[in-house]
Amino acid sequence: MNWQEIQQAARTKLKGICHVCPQCDGRACAGEVPGIGGIGTGASFQHNVRSLAGHCLSLRTVHGVQAPQLDCTFLGMSLALPVLGAPIGGMDINFKGVISEADYAAAVISGCQQAGTVAMTGDGPDPAIFAAGLQQAHLGAFIPVIKPRDNETIIAMAKAAIQAGAKAFGVDIDAAALVNMTKAGMPVGPKTVADLAYIKQHTTIPFIVKGIMTVDEAMACYRAGVDAIVVSNHGGRALDHTPGTAEVLPYITDVLRGKITILVDGGVRSGADVLKMLALGADAVLLGRPLAIAAIGGGAAGVKILFDKLRAELQAAMILTGTASVTNVSSEILW
Repeated sequence: MNWQEIQQAARTKLKGICHVCPQCDGRACAGEVPGIGGIGTGASFQHNVRSLAGHCLSLRTVHGVQAPQLDCTFLGMSLALPVLGAPIGGMDINFKGVISEADYAAAVISGCQQAGTVAMTGDGPDPAIFAAGLQQAHLGAFIPVIKPRDNETIIAMAKAAIQAGAKAFGVDIDAAALVNMTKAGMPVGPKTVADLAYIKQHTTIPFIVKGIMTVDEAMACYRAGVDAIVVSNHGGRALDHTPGTAEVLPYITDVLRGKITILVDGGVRSGADVLKMLALGADAVLLGRPLAIAAIGGGAAGVKILFDKLRAELQAAMILTGTASVTNVSSEILW
């Protein structure tokens, strides 16, 4: 099984749900929410891809870098490469049940474990979404990401995750206006600095806030004592017409790099894309839609193949830019 075969298998299973386009850029699936597209015009999804593609790498080969270092640590966890699986849930809602929540969680947790990295798992109006990650915890390290519910519920869910062996937990705060959560009697909404500080104070594992797109909100997370942030616009699925994550990332890293762990997602499709995000100041990146394609098209083996592909591409890009380590990527490699 190779990546092309995984894509074809996913294309067959996801007919009418995801086009598995040769270039996953958000054009063919614009407005397909529920589904895997971007909300409204699809502009936010497309901006993610375009903003990252707009950065070019400088080819450099007069240097001594022959075996670059790809491994790193993330909140105390050892990673074989600075790429984690992004949280994706709602298989019945977004993927029409072509794969169960349990099977999806098993595929991403096991596949990421085999590849030497960590999967984040999701949450949603169906309790089975969050439970699936916890139930598959025996397969590898995982980080559950909880919707921005009321504080006490988040804390209770985080504690359940700790009991299951979670290494960290997150809140995808950019899901603050999800109507399906409110309709299910599970209201969500924005969080204040005090809310974030309260959640941090009442949990014992690292706390990640996902969905940060401005410098002031990144600073708010820092002041609240949050351990890590994810620069993200929810894959272009929360608010139409936002900028791409690669556009806002350098503004945030200019202020907070080295003070808080910074992750980013949005439009990452290759090892070269990973290197660009690192050069823009991220400590690691999250992989979303390609991860879902890999899991649905090839299960855990497909996920491992995807990460092995990214690893090989990242290594080549580092050699061809003279980058010795993923922990020290210079912005000067960007043209």
